[in-house]
Amino acid sequence: MARTRRLITIIVAILALLFLAFGYWGRWIAHPAAGVNILGVDLPEYVKFVPEARYGVIPINRLVFFAMPVALALGLILLASVRMQLSVWLRGFAGVLAIPVALSMLPPAWTPGLLMTPEFRAQTLVIMALMAATLLIPLWKQIIPDWLRGVFFILIGLLPLPALSAFFRLLPALEKLYNHPLKPGPGVWFTLAGMVVMVIAGVLFILARRRTPEHGTPR
Repeated sequence: MARTRRLITIIVAILALLFLAFGYWGRWIAHPAAGVNILGVDLPEYVKFVPEARYGVIPINRLVFFAMPVALALGLILLASVRMQLSVWLRGFAGVLAIPVALSMLPPAWTPGLLMTPEFRAQTLVIMALMAATLLIPLWKQIIPDWLRGVFFILIGLLPLPALSAFFRLLPALEKLYNHPLKPGPGVWFTLAGMVVMVIAGVLFILARRRTPEHGTPR
């Protein structure tokens, strides 16, 4: 029974990460013309060219859209470092995937000098922090109990909330640009689903504290 609970917890966590990935690389604005689709990964740069956001009519900090890759990368790092029994290949795969997710926050046509300009400094520091956290996965496995990992999963699940709020505030301006009503694309709903499932995974990790002892102590 304990093994089944562990398996369900891991599956739910993986499902949450898949949903977040589909949301981040999915279409937030779907359009029959592929060239004018807006993907989640494009939003931090795209928003700079929306007049209402650019001139402060709609106050939006473009950095909020980086909450999606940050949540995904942190979730992968947490999964790779779980104390629950997990195959080595799955741990390694999750840990390795966190690296390209973090690097996806690099600006287009970047150079080392560009990364430390005021516009890109914050996201550069976040990328560096995520890369360092990935290298420290063996340490996180030793010092973070799975019940606390569950708390982190819940907090991470809430991270994309400001991005969703910003997108819906931006939607009227996008409708003006497209000159017709727009509906949120599947990327929005995948992100929302990922957030909900991530919180559920966190609750399952917390509940496993008393049910899945390790060497006689709760995890």
